[in-house]
Amino acid sequence: MSSQHPAPAGQAPRTRSTTSPWARLSNHLDENTDGYGPLRGTLPTGRITMIWLAANLVVTTLLTGTLFVPGVPWATALGLILLGTLLGGAVLVLVGNMGTRTGLPTMALTKGAFGLRGSFLPVAANVVVLMGWSWVQAMLAGVTVNHVVAQATGFSSPVLFSVLAQLVVVGLAIFGHTGIARVEPWLALVILAIMAWIFVVAFTTHPVGDFLALPADPSAGWTAVSVLDVVIATAISWTVLSAEFNRLARTQSAGVIGSAVGYTLSTTLAMALGATAIAWVVLEGGEAVPFDPTVIVEAFGAPLAVVVFLSVMATNTMVVYGMVSSVVNMVPSSRLRFLPTALVLGAISVVGATWLGLLGQFTAFLTVIGALFVPVFAVMLADYYVVHKGSYDADILRGRGGKYWYRGGVNAAAVLTWLVGAGSSLLLTYVLASPVGATIPTFVISFVLYLAWAAAARRIRTDRPVSRHLADSIPGGDAEPEATGARR
Repeated sequence: MSSQHPAPAGQAPRTRSTTSPWARLSNHLDENTDGYGPLRGTLPTGRITMIWLAANLVVTTLLTGTLFVPGVPWATALGLILLGTLLGGAVLVLVGNMGTRTGLPTMALTKGAFGLRGSFLPVAANVVVLMGWSWVQAMLAGVTVNHVVAQATGFSSPVLFSVLAQLVVVGLAIFGHTGIARVEPWLALVILAIMAWIFVVAFTTHPVGDFLALPADPSAGWTAVSVLDVVIATAISWTVLSAEFNRLARTQSAGVIGSAVGYTLSTTLAMALGATAIAWVVLEGGEAVPFDPTVIVEAFGAPLAVVVFLSVMATNTMVVYGMVSSVVNMVPSSRLRFLPTALVLGAISVVGATWLGLLGQFTAFLTVIGALFVPVFAVMLADYYVVHKGSYDADILRGRGGKYWYRGGVNAAAVLTWLVGAGSSLLLTYVLASPVGATIPTFVISFVLYLAWAAAARRIRTDRPVSRHLADSIPGGDAEPEATGARR
């Protein structure tokens, strides 16, 4: 693949690579992609906390808080934000701990319950969800930039700016995701400072009593139950990446404490800020337009627009990168390469960024996430912590065969439980009113149903296996066996 050139006397011949730039870039991305095999984490508690703090200090979480007020009283919204974050965060932390204990990312862990081939179904659902998130965030960045440009120049094209924002994101996902990952925690500190400033402005302009006295507006269509469901669904939407983040933790305590503190703090602050900002707009005599970044940018100034744009760029880059990695690492083989997969998915994400109508359907989008993934995580937690007593072995790294092959690579019981759970969620959301919403009953139904099958099929282990990091099962301790063909 190379040719020699004459060299001065006493020096080795120079070589000229005949490998194309495309091939060199593609090989580099494949070699540096966090992949299918287990990773041994090295990060302490503080670093994991900062990762989770940065991940959810983003405009989508903030704008979710604007959905709730004045549909429910301001104080009620704050209480439900905290309660829903704690409930959904418990699932996030437990799934993340599976990543710390095994070294595997979230979608690879679905192989334990769903089978080596059955896991393709939740992986496909994950790609759909992450694609939706990438669209939403690109649109929010585009709408925000368009608002600032329109005020300054009179030119307005939110679709154009959304597409440009997503093109930047795709480029960063391919060329600069590692740099974004390093910068994002520091960006979180800047966002925290801006958030503190907004809280100060809000509460120095109007006393807390004014916020407490703001009447609820039933015509907005929100109830305490629907608010709780949306907040929990937000946590579930982040759980698809929880093992990716937490497998980087040095110890289980670092992963559990870091993710619990970081996620709870960032989500509660961001959503509470959204609820407070929109309440302030109403108190100022403005209109409460939910999930619209231009409303709060208009109220609090252009610096907030800069923060909105940068936070979206950082978070959306990691979303697109995670989406590509999920597809590339569906199976332990090198048939799918990172660069062409990134370009295909990136093209879809750019085209989808033109669908601005999705912003008006954000609540429905979160409902779909809950319906798809609450049953998935219920099955995963039941299978790992109860059925397998907190231990998966190296068979989960195989391409076929072994204890996680089930029948033809698919655990039909897990798939059926998933379908029943998803159906239950939609039924409780759109047909039957539930006093506790749809998310909690869906989780309980799926968890119990899967355990009932496991007990009837005598799948529940009766011994107490020793949980080992899966890197310990691999020669050299940190690479995938050649026999599986898995990539890193």
